Amino acid sequence: MRSERIIGFICAAIMMVSCGTKKQAVSSTPPVEEKPAMPAWHTCVMQGAKATIILGDQKISANTTLQVVRDSMLVISVMPIAGLEMARFEATPEQIVGINKLEGTYAVSTYAELNRKIVPAVSWETLQQLCSGELPNGQKKGRLVYTLGKQIAEITVEYPARKLDVPVRIHHLRTDRYKKVDISKWL
Repeated sequence: MRSERIIGFICAAIMMVSCGTKKQAVSSTPPVEEKPAMPAWHTCVMQGAKATIILGDQKISANTTLQVVRDSMLVISVMPIAGLEMARFEATPEQIVGINKLEGTYAVSTYAELNRKIVPAVSWETLQQLCSGELPNGQKKGRLVYTLGKQIAEITVEYPARKLDVPVRIHHLRTDRYKKVDISKWL
């Protein structure tokens, strides 16, 4: 009988200690709420980025200005001579507009239309990474390779210093003074 009391006492003590431990463990570890990660920047501007496009045997290099409003819009302004904009590309998550100021033409395309002719698929995310210097192959240089029909197109951008969270002069270019052409003419 005495051994039963001792065993009962030990069991009761273990239960009390374990109950107390559980209460302490629950009260000492408050739940941690995960906060969504905030973007590292909202706007990005790079003036004097050097873009090179190799298409078959042709190689074209020009200085560009890259302006990005994260997850909203980007503008690539091609200026072979300082202050003289030759071409401009504007992209949103829904569409791309290309303006050839020398020929006075422009084309509008959705990503689905564009991707019928280009492999691998062009996406908003990739364009945003290219124009903000966030491609995984380094911050000093970005490189993309696409297939246009039977030709290979290689796009390389050498990045100058980025200016983050600065005011950008992004506004949609008026296209009413240009002639609209089908995007397939440029591809």
